[in-house]
Amino acid sequence: MPSILIVDDEPGVRSALGGVLRDEGYDVDAVDSGEACLERLGRQGYDVVVLDIWLPGMDGLATLTRMRERQIDTQVVIISGHGNIESAVRAIKMGAFDFVEKPLSLEKTVLVVRNALRQRTLEVENRALRARVDAQHLMIGESYAMVKLREQVAMAAPTNGRVLIFGENGTGKELVARNIHQLSRRRTATFVEVNCAAIPEELIESELFGHVRGAFTGAVADRRGKFEAAHGGTIFLDEIADMSLKTQAKVLRVLQEQVMEAVGGSTRIKVDARVLAATNKDLIAEIRAGRFREDLYFRLNVVPIFVPPLRDRQEDIQLLADHFMAMLAREYGRRPKTFEADAIIALKQYAWPGNVRELRNVVERLMIMVPGDRISSRDLSFLDQTLTSGAPLPAPVAASTPLHEARDRFERDYILRALAAQQGNISRTADLLGIERSNLYRKMRSFGIASSRRSEDEESAS
Repeated sequence: MPSILIVDDEPGVRSALGGVLRDEGYDVDAVDSGEACLERLGRQGYDVVVLDIWLPGMDGLATLTRMRERQIDTQVVIISGHGNIESAVRAIKMGAFDFVEKPLSLEKTVLVVRNALRQRTLEVENRALRARVDAQHLMIGESYAMVKLREQVAMAAPTNGRVLIFGENGTGKELVARNIHQLSRRRTATFVEVNCAAIPEELIESELFGHVRGAFTGAVADRRGKFEAAHGGTIFLDEIADMSLKTQAKVLRVLQEQVMEAVGGSTRIKVDARVLAATNKDLIAEIRAGRFREDLYFRLNVVPIFVPPLRDRQEDIQLLADHFMAMLAREYGRRPKTFEADAIIALKQYAWPGNVRELRNVVERLMIMVPGDRISSRDLSFLDQTLTSGAPLPAPVAASTPLHEARDRFERDYILRALAAQQGNISRTADLLGIERSNLYRKMRSFGIASSRRSEDEESAS
């Protein structure tokens, strides 16, 4: 039942308005001063406060100010006498929902209160929805690799620098891109995602740059492209290596000149969008093979970020599994299931070729198919035993992969594991690998592995 607090020093107003609102089915309390209002709000919450401006002692505006200072987000309806209209308008600017002028029309007051309650319901639902969305975009993990990744995101986000995100399928490259946007100065503007691998070649230019009516068969109206839609915000080009060389050239022009033309159009359109890109391929190998433009690579690769595979962050597997279980339990309206110790061991022994995305799918399957409240290793027997071992397996490499590309991939993964084992300490990692520290730094830069600032500070202090 919605709850309402009436704040007015006139007993007749408190009695008449309280009676009408109770008849409407609301739970109503009433006090006679601003001080009593704040004291009551400190003990319990109300959906709406009906607040008179003219009160003895602390007036309505001062009371509203104290409410906002204490972050009490209750909807406030102001009661204002004829001489206090200017004060009522000030209250609206301070966040009050609406005002009703005295002498009160009880019918109008009930209508305003009803609208305030509707607004509060919408705000509560919006906060719940936002919290659910934010939970889906959390970067879960306390491993060294994840700590380092969050440090890189935090450093890159407040700038306008372009970011190139590397990582295998399912590691969470889109999640990294969304976190960069949410921590940036463009967070209130649009985040536009484009999956370059999912759009047919003949349509991708129209998708990115838009088209004018009649530009091609089926173009029956003008259409804005993704770059224009992201103006003032962020555009995320996922699987950038799947673009054709022709489209790459046009994207390069947009990056260089900050202008574009719609397909079939001649008008130059200015665009201001921060570009984040991601790939699961080795772009250096793609450049050597003639499939990716070197100049576009250097334009995009201002800040390289590598998202580690799940096999390199085994200590995060239980955190992720519990997170997905709680999230899916809310989604399905069920109680979350508990992972027994042997189930956690089985999850950690699995190599996770599909990375975090595969883990989420596995947890969803367990949520649906396991009848009890506890999950044991027996419930995980469907995991491919050929991909299970006591130690992490190397990344799968196709037989057709060039030798230099396979060697680079192995070397990058090997350095990441050594860094994780030494908690990011560069000197100890270099000693472990048997190379000079300067040589290790050079290899890390070439593979897009950023060193931890904290680790560098610790080394310089030692």
